[in-house]
Amino acid sequence: MTELPFAATTPVSVSRVGLKARDADALAAYYRDVVGLQELGRDGETITLGAAGRPLLVLEQDRAATPDDPRGAGLFHTAFLLPGRSDLGRWASHAMANKLAIEGASDHRVSEAFYLTDPEGNGIEIYADRPRESWLWNGAQVAMSTERMDVRGVIAEAAGTTWNGAPENTVVGHVHLRVGDPREAEDFWHKEFGFDTVAKYGAQAVFLSSGGYHHHIGANTWQSVGAGRRDPARTGLSWVEMRSDKAGAAVEKQDPWGTVIRLVPDRAA
Repeated sequence: MTELPFAATTPVSVSRVGLKARDADALAAYYRDVVGLQELGRDGETITLGAAGRPLLVLEQDRAATPDDPRGAGLFHTAFLLPGRSDLGRWASHAMANKLAIEGASDHRVSEAFYLTDPEGNGIEIYADRPRESWLWNGAQVAMSTERMDVRGVIAEAAGTTWNGAPENTVVGHVHLRVGDPREAEDFWHKEFGFDTVAKYGAQAVFLSSGGYHHHIGANTWQSVGAGRRDPARTGLSWVEMRSDKAGAAVEKQDPWGTVIRLVPDRAA
């Protein structure tokens, strides 16, 4: 049994992500086959997927929805955090054996990550953190960058083992959002959730977290500079749910672009 990743033990962390889908069944099959999530239940046309009984992703059917606009505010990617580097190696071997379409593989100094896109255009990151004690901090700022991943080294960590789906204690480690202005996003997460700014990529991206994690939320304008409020009739991000050890009851907020952020009590606190 693995330990729960540090990302999920901070005062506030990501719980689940909701996506609006034109074809929830097809999207669910993708997240089962490619990401390794298990279907945990259905409620009408809503499908919940997760790992070892932990809900992580909710797909909400809306056949009338129009496709997401990648230049608008919304989801950049949902980041599924595996418990360890060997788990990432098993997933990488699975991806290679099944010729999955991987769009990137990066070493971010604090983590190693693969990137892909689901059939409805939603970004996905599958990653494992490096040991927390190896992260480099300059005061309140964590050192992150984008370098070439040692893919062979990652795969070697899993030698002799096979991928059997997302393992126990897989979580959504972070969510990266497309926004119209990172400064507005930074102000929102400071004020509404008490997050700390832990890194910036110039004026185009900000990374924020609770409790010293390298980031629970990213917000960038790489595709969406100047974006206005989201069109709720489009597919893509429906909501992000955050878990808090201080929340007494569930509340719902909206960021400056109309993205719904839910805050729910941490039942384990």
